[in-house]
Amino acid sequence: MALEEPRQQTARPQCPAGHTSDHQVGAELGYWLLDLAVPYLHTSTHFLSQFTLVPGFSFSTESHLPLLVQGGQLPISSPLSSLDFGAQLFRDTTLGCIPRAAFNPSFSLLRIRIVNFILHNTVTPDLEKLHDLIKKNVFEAAFPLHEKEEVREFLKEKWARWRDIFCQQPIEKIRCYFGEKVALYFAWLGWYTYLLGFAAAVGLVVFVAGITVFNSSQVSKEICEANDTIMCPLCDQKCPFWLLADTCTYARVTHMIDNEGTVVFAMFMAIWATVFLELWKRQRAQVVTNWKLYGWDEDEEELAMELINNLQHEPRRYRHSYMRSTIVLLLVLLMIVVLIGIAHALVIYRVVATALFTQSDSEFFREQANLVAVMTGAVLHYITIVVMTKVQIAAWGGQWVLPFSIINSPFLFYTSLLQINRRVALFLCDLEKPRTFSQRENNFTIKIFIFQFLTNFSSLIYIAFFLGRINGHPGNYVRIAGKWRLEECHPSGCITDLFIQMAIIMMLKQTISNVVEYLVPWLAHKMRKRQKRPKEKHLVLGEEEEAEDPCKKQWLSNYQLNEVNIFSLFDEFLEMVIQYSFTTIFVAAFPLAPLLAFFNNLFEIRLDAIKMMRLRRRMVPRKANDIGIWVQVLEAIGILAVIGNGLVIAITSDFIPVQVYKYTYSPCMKENNTAVDCLTGYINHSLSVFHIEHFEPDTNLGIETIDLVKNGTTLCRYRDYRNDEDYSYTVQFWHVFAARLAFLILFEHVALCVKLIAAWYVPDVPLSVKNHLLDEKHNNLRKELSMMEYSTEV
Repeated sequence: MALEEPRQQTARPQCPAGHTSDHQVGAELGYWLLDLAVPYLHTSTHFLSQFTLVPGFSFSTESHLPLLVQGGQLPISSPLSSLDFGAQLFRDTTLGCIPRAAFNPSFSLLRIRIVNFILHNTVTPDLEKLHDLIKKNVFEAAFPLHEKEEVREFLKEKWARWRDIFCQQPIEKIRCYFGEKVALYFAWLGWYTYLLGFAAAVGLVVFVAGITVFNSSQVSKEICEANDTIMCPLCDQKCPFWLLADTCTYARVTHMIDNEGTVVFAMFMAIWATVFLELWKRQRAQVVTNWKLYGWDEDEEELAMELINNLQHEPRRYRHSYMRSTIVLLLVLLMIVVLIGIAHALVIYRVVATALFTQSDSEFFREQANLVAVMTGAVLHYITIVVMTKVQIAAWGGQWVLPFSIINSPFLFYTSLLQINRRVALFLCDLEKPRTFSQRENNFTIKIFIFQFLTNFSSLIYIAFFLGRINGHPGNYVRIAGKWRLEECHPSGCITDLFIQMAIIMMLKQTISNVVEYLVPWLAHKMRKRQKRPKEKHLVLGEEEEAEDPCKKQWLSNYQLNEVNIFSLFDEFLEMVIQYSFTTIFVAAFPLAPLLAFFNNLFEIRLDAIKMMRLRRRMVPRKANDIGIWVQVLEAIGILAVIGNGLVIAITSDFIPVQVYKYTYSPCMKENNTAVDCLTGYINHSLSVFHIEHFEPDTNLGIETIDLVKNGTTLCRYRDYRNDEDYSYTVQFWHVFAARLAFLILFEHVALCVKLIAAWYVPDVPLSVKNHLLDEKHNNLRKELSMMEYSTEV
């Protein structure tokens, strides 16, 4: 599409005393925007000075903006009334100026949203919109300006600084500058961090209590003293027998994590998750009531914006296609299978790594083969998370078109093949063809959360619930590709493996990821500032000249900031919700998770503030009265937390086998002897016997093992409940299995009942809000009835 010479430009209008044109920009830019909005002649100067496009300042076709406000007139019955927009502000503003007294932040934000919507829904005679022109490189970017106003300076100095890390957030001023959606995000994040402090304190107490019993556990003592207990080799090729006492430290660390306190803490976190959500609902109700948005309807606003743009607009009807839904469901299941396959790849790595480390020439790797495999597997899992969810190669060439969105604009679209989860979720949303933007956003949120959740937790689920339980037994191991046998749990339990995995992933996510999250936009901003400033073409004289206008410099400084896109705020929400999942779901295995999350969030609040105020262009403000479907996601995580922690205690932890032994098979029960510890003999009871001659034929025991056999060693021990004849399960196994199942059912039902009681006990909406809304309804009805009586009398 060729550029034409600009039309003859009129003299630049000047505002009378006591008025303001809001923000002055470069003359050519302002006239181009004025030229674009010819039908908006009486209102566009004030509006469009908020919105910038670079580097072109004219384009070839006539603009066809909506005729609703042509001539500066706005019908009183227009849809703007539903947006709380003063119709009188459109009248008699022939210079594009308004009285300074009439200017307010809410009007400024609404103006940006309306102008943004109009610009991106204006159609040329060639049926092209602004995003089409950007794809053709006619224009490069579209964004509202960071303006030098009082609110912005306050936020930069009192909010977007590391020194204010322990200060309260100015939510009202955030709302005045970024809109309600961003303000609600920071309000939710602040409230989450505040309540997380209580969970962090309890988790720290539980962890410290575990440290105090580091050396006092009877189970750990028996392992440390088991110098004559020979364990079966950890691999099939040249792996030696080993003594149980060699893992004394590992056993003590396990008991530090796996004790009665973790059961109490898991129940506490289930209740905490419910109380947090209920208190947030109350907090949110108070906030949006003060903003007069309690009953605001997003769908109604979308329809209003469409009608502002085109009075002949017809809303899209509700439709449902079973065929399309079936296809989407099958594709979602296929993606889930792929993610589970990635988890299987990590399992294979751990199995192969363990086999290789046990055959290493290094004594350290041979002795710590399982620990090294667990730790390197955790790092590999983190790298997988980064590749599937974080790594992005920014490129032009695509966009997520949201035709019914107030923020329907051509943002940077991530086209990297490495960021698979988001691309798949967007593709599935396109297949569904949702009716409105809010529905599209909700569908995308659900899908991306499912994919991200499985990416982050699939490996943890394997370690928690399958590791050491599907590996078979000596002489009949389950193998991968008929060669590598699956891993075994330590005799003291598998919970330490889960602890190590969670600790490494959370620490890497909260250090490396946050450093990269700050450094990447900071470095990108610095590089953009170093680049040569774009030059403005003087289309009449054909000359190039640097822009020296002070207002243009402000525009250039905004241009040099990093771009924002449709995912900017969404990514922040998603990051925090995934962290919330780590904090609640497997907290029984990692009591320090709330503490790490608490410290991370203190920095995360300021990090996000600095990015928004100093490193990124200003986002188009969006109105909202809630955090949206994220509330339902958090409620689902709360239920998963109950199930997950119940399974961890019942299956991963040794809590149930220890209790079964203590109250069924211990010396206290058999001999009624209270002088000994009731857990005496537990380790010997939990280890099965294997006859060495029953090893599989291709097992290579190594020279040291052969020497032991020659010296009369015929047995080795392994963790399981099997008899030493046919290796079938013993009665003790079924006792433990029944106790695990009973505990799981009891724990989950009790926890869910407590959650329901807590949800009932703490009302979602405070009484003050309910009474305020009741008074409003009463007063409105009284006014309507008074008007009816007056009309009847007349």
